[in-house]
Amino acid sequence: MKKLTLAFLISLSFNMFAQSVNDKIKLFESNLNYWDQLKTKKWSLKERMALYNANAVSIAVIKNYKVEWVKAYGFADISENRPATTQTLFQAASISKSINSLGILKLVQEGKLGLNDDINNYLKTWKFPYDDAVSKGKKISIANLLSHTGGLSVGGFGGYEKGEKLPTIIEILNGTAPANSNAVRSIFEPGSKFEYSGGGTVISQLILENTTGEKYEDYMLKNVLVPLGMNSSSFNQPPSKDKEALFAAAYVNGKEVTGKYHIYPEKAPAGLWTNPTDLAQYIIETQLSLLGKSNKVLSKEMSAKRIENNLGVFLNDFKGTKYFGHSGRNEGFTCHYVGSLEDGNGIIVMTNGSNMKLVEEIVSSIASLNQWKNYPLEPMKESIALTIRKECEKNIDKGIALYKKLKNTLPNNYNFSDENELNNLGYEFLRSGNIDSAIKIFNLNVYEFPKSANVYDSRGEAYLNKKEYQLSKEDYSKVLELDPTQQNAREMLLKIKKETGK
Repeated sequence: MKKLTLAFLISLSFNMFAQSVNDKIKLFESNLNYWDQLKTKKWSLKERMALYNANAVSIAVIKNYKVEWVKAYGFADISENRPATTQTLFQAASISKSINSLGILKLVQEGKLGLNDDINNYLKTWKFPYDDAVSKGKKISIANLLSHTGGLSVGGFGGYEKGEKLPTIIEILNGTAPANSNAVRSIFEPGSKFEYSGGGTVISQLILENTTGEKYEDYMLKNVLVPLGMNSSSFNQPPSKDKEALFAAAYVNGKEVTGKYHIYPEKAPAGLWTNPTDLAQYIIETQLSLLGKSNKVLSKEMSAKRIENNLGVFLNDFKGTKYFGHSGRNEGFTCHYVGSLEDGNGIIVMTNGSNMKLVEEIVSSIASLNQWKNYPLEPMKESIALTIRKECEKNIDKGIALYKKLKNTLPNNYNFSDENELNNLGYEFLRSGNIDSAIKIFNLNVYEFPKSANVYDSRGEAYLNKKEYQLSKEDYSKVLELDPTQQNAREMLLKIKKETGK
């Protein structure tokens, strides 16, 4: 038998490794849910993109603290016939909060901010109006803002169409015109519990500007994005026109958002334009910083404090193995990232669609292919909303009848346990002006989830759109019965009273 030389063995090993990556990509593309035993059909990535109305998907996979592969699929802009590439820029939506926390914590690290100090110590152009009856004399800290424990209102933002007048940051915080969101105010005692608040993150944006004397986007570029190597990314809102050829258009249920995408002056919670390649640099730097092997923005100690206290991230512990991450949703964009605290694994998925289920399937596929330690690979039931949508569009009553039939005959095959399935479908009809169909879907959701404040809130909004004031009032009152801290319901009841005099 002929002896194999060392050089040949090294070459063989390299080729096997290269082939294994290609094989993984091929399996990922041809059978996305290969690991899911609930799936009786072989689904390609392209087929799942079509099912979930995602025109473009861009992915970066991290393995052993390095980018293993990046790839983009589909179209960044259908009307322009422009394919997505790995350079295509997407709105990062709430993933912006993760990068924002680096900028804030860098100022803490430099002694310019105190993490546990009262936010009003650093706010100069506006002061937070405490309500002692609600906050019980407790002050909100910067740590509270970053970890969503400040007891603050306003979960997220809808953005503004191109050409609309944009509000200042103070108008956003006060909820005054032309802001299209409510005022950021206390809804319960700071530090008492978690309540997701993009409004609180806007306060951190103002703190950064008041502390540095710089525009938010300029400070973040110089002190965070460039040091991380995120050279294609920007917090500019509106975004720079010189990068327009790289922007993905936004799509909601397959329909292009008016003006291609919305503008978000709420830069810290929602304003980052980026791509998976750039976000991979952030994940890898975080992992290396935690190991004490890099400090491009934060020290090992500050990185550990950031992760352990959920400051701009969410930490999950799966049987002793920890992963940090964050999701994001803007109008027509959906994205998510995950990074492991050990082994150097990670993924970033960005889409110009509005369905998180596809993103979840992609993350699970990569976690399986790269054998992420203890990552929960739970079989995923098919979306019931997508299954009945076409029938609902043709005839809403027949669509609802199909829902009931499938629940009776195939209860384990479809996702009947998530109220957001029907809620999102109802909002599709509401946004398209089909209020009656929306109300019928929301009625079904109320029947299915009678103890959820959110389903009554959604139906209350639909009734309000139809000027069914008494029914809307009843639903918003039910919201407060189920969740007394729900600020939106209070404000809607005041609006109804103002419009009806009752």
